[in-house]
Amino acid sequence: MDILLNGRRALVCGASQGMGLAIAQQLATQGADVVLLARNKSSLEQAVETLHQQEGQHHQYLIADFSEPKQVQAAIDGFIADNPVHILVNNTGGPPPGLAINAQPADFSAAFNQHLICNQILAQAVIPSMQQAGFGRILNVISTSVKQPLPNLGVSNTIRGAVASWAKTLANELGQYNITVNNVLPGATETGRLSAIFENKAKKTGLSVDEVIAQEKSIIPMKRFGSPQEFANVVGFLASPAAAYVNGINVPVDGGRTACL
Repeated sequence: MDILLNGRRALVCGASQGMGLAIAQQLATQGADVVLLARNKSSLEQAVETLHQQEGQHHQYLIADFSEPKQVQAAIDGFIADNPVHILVNNTGGPPPGLAINAQPADFSAAFNQHLICNQILAQAVIPSMQQAGFGRILNVISTSVKQPLPNLGVSNTIRGAVASWAKTLANELGQYNITVNNVLPGATETGRLSAIFENKAKKTGLSVDEVIAQEKSIIPMKRFGSPQEFANVVGFLASPAAAYVNGINVPVDGGRTACL
C-alpha cells in the first residue's frame, strides 16, 4: 500500500499544537514537505522543529489568524505563487460551547468566517496547483456533530454542518481532476479543547472534572479518549495515494461513540 508523500507539499492549518501538529508530524513522516499555518509565531517555530526531515524535506510556516479571513488570504497569496500545494488540511479551533438559542447572530457570523470562509479562501488558492499536478487532497477536520449534533455546542453544530455540505459539493466538482475532498470527524480526543469542554460542563453541572471525564468515557464503546496521533493516522491515509478512490465522505474517528451509521 502506497502511503508515501515524497515530492508533495502539505499545508496544515492550526498546526502549532494538538491535532493539527500531530497531522503535520504524520505527513512529514510520510515524506511530505509541510507548511504549518497558525497565528502564534513562537509556537510555529517550535512546532516546525519537531517535523521529520530525514527525506530531505523543507518545512515552513505561515502566520495568520483564522478569525481574520483577510490575514489568511494575504498569507496564502504571498506563498502559493512559488510553492504549489498538493494537500490541504483545514483545521481550526471550534466555536465556544453554548446553546444555539442563546447565541447571537454575530457568533454565527464569526464562526462562519473562521471555518467556511477561510476554508474557501485556502481551497481556491491551492486547487490550481493540484489540478496542474493531477493530484490533490483536501481534508477538513470538523466534528462528529455533522452526523449527530452534540449537546451545548449550538454554533459549532451549525457551522460544522455547513462545512461538511461545502466539502461534499467540492468533492463532486473536483473528483474529475483526481482531487479528493473528505471530512475527518474527531470524537473525544485528548487536546486542550477537550479539557476546556469538560471544565465548562463541570461548572454547569456541579460535578467535578474527574466525574465529567468518567461520564464521557462511559459512553464511548472503547471506554477511553483518542490520541492526536490516532487521529493523524487516519488523515495520513486519506492524504496518501492509497486513498485515491475515497472521495466525499465523513470519517468519524471517535472510538465508536457516534450512535448513528
